[in-house]
Amino acid sequence: MGWVSVAMTAVMVVLTLSAYGYYRSVYSGIDREKFTDKVGTDRPPETGALNVLLIGSDSREGDNKKYGALSQGLGERTDTIMLLHISPDRDKATMISFPRDSMVMIPSCTLPAGGTKPAGLAQINSAFNDGGVACTIKTLESLTQIHINHFIKVDFTGFKGIVDAIGGIQICLPKPVNDPQAKLVLGAGKHVVNGEQALGYVRTRYALGDGSDLSRIQRQQVFLTKVLEKVTDGGLLTDPIKLNAFLRAAGRAVTLDTELTLERMVDIANSVSGLTAKELKGITVPTEPYPEDKNRVQFRQPDAGDFFTRVRDDVEVTVTAKPGATPVEKVTNDQVRVQVLNGTGEFGKATKVADELAAQGFVVTHVGNVPTTPTTTIRYGKKDAAKGPVHGEALAARLSKDKRAPVAGKIKPQTVNAYKPSAAPATPAAASPGGPAIQLVIGSDWPGVRVLSAIPDSLKDKVVDTTTNPCL
Repeated sequence: MGWVSVAMTAVMVVLTLSAYGYYRSVYSGIDREKFTDKVGTDRPPETGALNVLLIGSDSREGDNKKYGALSQGLGERTDTIMLLHISPDRDKATMISFPRDSMVMIPSCTLPAGGTKPAGLAQINSAFNDGGVACTIKTLESLTQIHINHFIKVDFTGFKGIVDAIGGIQICLPKPVNDPQAKLVLGAGKHVVNGEQALGYVRTRYALGDGSDLSRIQRQQVFLTKVLEKVTDGGLLTDPIKLNAFLRAAGRAVTLDTELTLERMVDIANSVSGLTAKELKGITVPTEPYPEDKNRVQFRQPDAGDFFTRVRDDVEVTVTAKPGATPVEKVTNDQVRVQVLNGTGEFGKATKVADELAAQGFVVTHVGNVPTTPTTTIRYGKKDAAKGPVHGEALAARLSKDKRAPVAGKIKPQTVNAYKPSAAPATPAAASPGGPAIQLVIGSDWPGVRVLSAIPDSLKDKVVDTTTNPCL
């Protein structure tokens, strides 16, 4: 339900100043919780991306009693764990699901009643029950090295209220469903479901799919893309009656972190104003069966680690030219000819970087080694003084924004080897024979190559988006 916050903040973009008092009254009724003082100071660095943790609580307290009275007083677990990752440019959104049955290392956490829970191997959703949202955030940050900015929590009753407020969501069932436990009894085909039925649809585990949590996660992702479509494209923001009902329901339904202030919401709203459901991609962390318990899973390596790296490296920021500035020649990647030289002393580093650049369309002509150097640099020859800087900047733009290599210096004679890619580039590039030769010298401070997408090609067939058939 992360888009609840996005939709609520988007309202501030279109509200007049006279409506500010009304919005403030809605905002003041939202439950809030601080987590930053409980996660410690050793946290992953921020990259400019916006990462919001979405928590679906299975609490049976209060109005949720009817979903399991015997579970009252036994705490709450994260029935659904999703990380909404919005790129620094605010033009792409990735919804990352963490299976609740994942066995992971949970770091030591502060207990709500005082004391400390020691680190240990456990099911990922137990972190929330043991140490609350702070322990969940600390766990996810330790597993992914992704900085989490905010969190949003919603329980069963809150979820129903939000779906009712937006007028229901259309779902599609491939077969009849009769699941008394999830309170879902519907025939095959398309249905518009409201609160209770919608909750049953996203909760049912054994009546649909293969009975696994992974299957249920995909259904939840499909449902959330439909929620986003309804919020952004269904006229909600221009219908005062529907808007009021939505804001009131959302305010009662969610718990937010204390740093997600009204001003912060407005900033987010302005930054994501052009984002629609089409830019939202859902993906589940790669997993495999947990050897000691077939009902549990563990992160599949190295796939999960590579995926988290891509999310961390999703630091693409479009640089907008200043008004009145002289237009800069546009250079595409396939026009840039690169020699990649390894100055780190790490075996195979040049070939690895060359493959990453080739996959993005650069024409890699050679790889080789140079004496160990502390600083990454991009160089071009004196004879290429006219176009060398422009081509060098095109290459520099693909490196991390925090440590962009300087484009300067004259190419010195080097002994390099002919480059043969270890894997075929995603899109074969045609070299521009007249272009300057650029040398990339990889130093000890190598920042890495920026990714084009947070989701690697190996996981593309697992993506859920607006084109996913909900009837399957």
